[in-house]
Amino acid sequence: MTMDLETESAEQAFAAMTAMFDGRRALLLEDDPDLSEHVADRLLKAGFEAVDRVDSGEAALQACASGAYDVLILDRLTKGLDGLETLKRLRASGGPCADAPALMLTALGGERQKVEGLLGGADDYLAKPVGDEELLARIGCQIRRTARHARPAGADILNGPFRLSPGARTLKLELESGVRLIDLSPLEFAIVHELMTARGQPVTKTMLWDRCWVEWKFLPENFVNIIDARISALRRRLKEQAPELGEDLHPLIVSARSQSLIFRDLDR
Repeated sequence: MTMDLETESAEQAFAAMTAMFDGRRALLLEDDPDLSEHVADRLLKAGFEAVDRVDSGEAALQACASGAYDVLILDRLTKGLDGLETLKRLRASGGPCADAPALMLTALGGERQKVEGLLGGADDYLAKPVGDEELLARIGCQIRRTARHARPAGADILNGPFRLSPGARTLKLELESGVRLIDLSPLEFAIVHELMTARGQPVTKTMLWDRCWVEWKFLPENFVNIIDARISALRRRLKEQAPELGEDLHPLIVSARSQSLIFRDLDR
């Protein structure tokens, strides 16, 4: 029964992400025709209204000058103007795409290159090859972050009876019987914050590692095992401290497809 509920929750999460993509437009800078076609096809199937494909930085600048995009997906190794220089010019242009969320999708995956990309204006950086699930989750994260700019920074995040306060770094369970502070370690709070910020939509384990295990300067081969062990312990802790929610809602953190996690949307 629990597994059925987890599967249902996961499918609802991916359906919500598809709804979020509905009507949106992406610009894809990629000079490998096969990869460009695959990524564009995957985005369209995921709900995007349009994916404009270009194979040079100059063509990307021209496309962005004539209209806005909801997300930019840029390769660094392109003929003519490379993706990083293209992004720098877009950020400085003040044009329709100057503030669009940008994701680098490139074979240049070293730490120094990643830092260059992020300092050069990218909002996220992915090294090829990358799975479709990871790519869609990363794009969804950037679109959600853009939407969150409309609300005050540090605002509380509500999910059913839970209230997460980023500023105070607290998670509270608010019930008719009273308010209870959920005891979490700094790492556990960071995990819950990342998952609750996604508002019932999937967060890949790679994304979770990047944002919560910040003291690590590399991605170990066993990072999935490290995350799984921590998530198992966190599930038990949440169940022990929020038993009123009942067996049907535990675990609160569920697995989604192969490599993603979701904090249940308790407002549905």
